[in-house]
Amino acid sequence: MNIEEIYSRFLEYPSISTDSRNILPNSLFFALKGPNFNGNRYAAEALDKGAAFAVVDEAQYAVNDRTLIVPDVLKCLQDLATHHRRQSKATLIALTGSNGKTTTKELISRVLERTYKTQATVGNLNNHIGVALTLLQIRKDTEMMVVEMGANHQKEIAFLCALAEPDFGYITNYGKAHLEGFGGVEGVIRGKSEMYDYLIGEGKTIFLNADDPIQRKKLESYVNKVGFSTSDSGYLHIENQGADPFVTLRAEDTVIETSLSGAYNFSNCAIAVLIGKYFNVPLHEIRKAIESYVPENNRSQLLRKGSLDILLDAYNANPSSMSAALEHLEALEAPKKFAVLGDMFELGADSTSEHQQIAEQAKALDLDTLILVGTAFSQTTVDAHRFKTFEALVEFLKSNPISGPGT
Repeated sequence: MNIEEIYSRFLEYPSISTDSRNILPNSLFFALKGPNFNGNRYAAEALDKGAAFAVVDEAQYAVNDRTLIVPDVLKCLQDLATHHRRQSKATLIALTGSNGKTTTKELISRVLERTYKTQATVGNLNNHIGVALTLLQIRKDTEMMVVEMGANHQKEIAFLCALAEPDFGYITNYGKAHLEGFGGVEGVIRGKSEMYDYLIGEGKTIFLNADDPIQRKKLESYVNKVGFSTSDSGYLHIENQGADPFVTLRAEDTVIETSLSGAYNFSNCAIAVLIGKYFNVPLHEIRKAIESYVPENNRSQLLRKGSLDILLDAYNANPSSMSAALEHLEALEAPKKFAVLGDMFELGADSTSEHQQIAEQAKALDLDTLILVGTAFSQTTVDAHRFKTFEALVEFLKSNPISGPGT
């Protein structure tokens, strides 16, 4: 069955299911495979639960005429997504980077939706399956689509760009994330920059943080770029007014006071301002959009629990994001400071040295208490409370609770 035939079914039943345990009524069930499962085996169950059709790639599971047989279910899903994207007139903005992708996506989409019918990646569905599912959510009236793209190895961003065919793109930063898969920091830079390679090759437009030396160098000879800077008059000037405890910035005569903690969130907010202005969203609407965003996803959250103010930044941390969080902690004024740090993953051969560096950075802050948790952090050589497991930490805290000032 070719992609046009599959697409005709999709137009009639525009919902996608990939998990037989959660079938959407009248959806297309795509029988995906993984290392430990074969979705083909659940095609009949998906139909029984209300799927309109099941797409399979093993003929033995074609139970009736509501089973659509294709050579490869995953490729069919991806081809369908690209085909659907091509039918849309929506402007598509792609985002990648080592840190800040999801926060940046939320900020940009909130800004754009002040003027346009906007959709964005739900949660962090940013891989080879998630991007396809995101594209298939584009509606007829969608004007702006903001798509997050994640990667942990070379050629993945190139593939996702070919899948989504973005009109614009932005790389948040280059950091020490997924070092094992990328093959070190230089591999991260090459891998993330595949988005530039795609956009330049297609003559599209790139958004950039002109204060990032890597981005500036890579794009110095490229014409189709639009950027922001705190100092270079050749780009949109946005002033960083600090982050104590929340990021505040100024664009033209407008001050924007956010609910995002951490100086590292300045660039995430600034790019949302830049993109909003590029697409003619009024600056007062940009301010309202950014100021209305309150993080709830374990990223850059400042919580109050009893007498404690808790800086929560705990989603899939890497050395770059953890180092930035510690710098933010150092900059905050507080009578007592504590840090509880958990292991970082996918660092490969660099894991031991990267955990040791972070532990030393944290120790240098002269904290009242430093707690390191996990297999890697427990093997560092700094003077701190070290626990191999979270269960061991919990037992410690029962008799040694962290208390706020005056308690």
